[in-house]
Amino acid sequence: MPRIKKSLFRMPAEWERQQSTLIGWPYNKNDWPGKFKNIPKLFAKIISKIAISQRVNLVIKNQKSINTIKKLLNKNNAKLQNIKFVICKTDRVWMRDTGPIFVKDEKNQNILLNWKFNGWAKYKNYRADNKVNLRIKNHYKGKVISPKFNKKPIVLEGGAIDVNGKGLLLTTKECLLSKIQQRNSFLKIKNYNLIFKKFFGAKKVIWLNKGIVGDDTHGHVDDIARFVKSNKVFLAYENNKKDENYKNLDENFKILKKIKIDSSQIKIKKIPMPRPIFIDKVRVPASYLNFYIFNKFVLLPTFNDPKDKIVIKIFKKEFNNRKIIPVDCSELIWGFGAIHCLTQQEPK
Repeated sequence: MPRIKKSLFRMPAEWERQQSTLIGWPYNKNDWPGKFKNIPKLFAKIISKIAISQRVNLVIKNQKSINTIKKLLNKNNAKLQNIKFVICKTDRVWMRDTGPIFVKDEKNQNILLNWKFNGWAKYKNYRADNKVNLRIKNHYKGKVISPKFNKKPIVLEGGAIDVNGKGLLLTTKECLLSKIQQRNSFLKIKNYNLIFKKFFGAKKVIWLNKGIVGDDTHGHVDDIARFVKSNKVFLAYENNKKDENYKNLDENFKILKKIKIDSSQIKIKKIPMPRPIFIDKVRVPASYLNFYIFNKFVLLPTFNDPKDKIVIKIFKKEFNNRKIIPVDCSELIWGFGAIHCLTQQEPK
């Protein structure tokens, strides 16, 4: 890949106007062992909330499922006219990582970026998920581009990056540069910086260090740091020095504190971590940062924790032009993901 003088594309920030949201319907009971029963009901609730203000493209595995799904949606008073069923086989539901990442070209047209998906370099059943973008492309307007570096397809998940729409991109070294769950052995930090400049319009890439304990993606940034304005980041923070997350999250805070945009520092708002959640003796990656911003609303994961109220208050103050919808994710997180992981926005 030659040196790029200017970006070919721009990835809009999540708070910019959206056309639709892509979500996959849950079928894989192995992702929530012993706790799958309530998961479809929770998905129906989330889908119904999003369908209030925009279209939902709902990926389902077959026509047979539609009636059962509609019954659950109707129980949540869903606007069915805003829900479009897209038949496509999947392995899992995490559309943030397996669906297309939408960017704008120079004419402001939507482009669907079809990054390679390899099951987070951890799971073997990912072949159907890696084909999702090409199977659903006809449900969208816009050209599909499959990014490559030196003719090799690039593995990248949507949860590994976050952007402010104006040239800043957040990611982590743990996810993209570690030899554990390695995505692209042929890429170094300078190569990633170039790729992010070309495909997302990134003028500056902020490399945080590590993600949170229990995260099976090995360091996704959407559990630890998210832009909420072009110059402001919500950052996950652990106040208990004895907690496993304390050191890594404090290190991320120190990295972010040094970042400047046009000589002024990025504004940082620390978001407390919920108390550790263990399911079947396994610590799960519960974080309030896995929220989803969409037209007029923010879906915020909660965990039956005393800190829920504190965080809801922070979100209400920050997003004063949007309604905050808390969603109890105490069981959903057993699948090692929350609301941001299961959604993918299409910009207007």
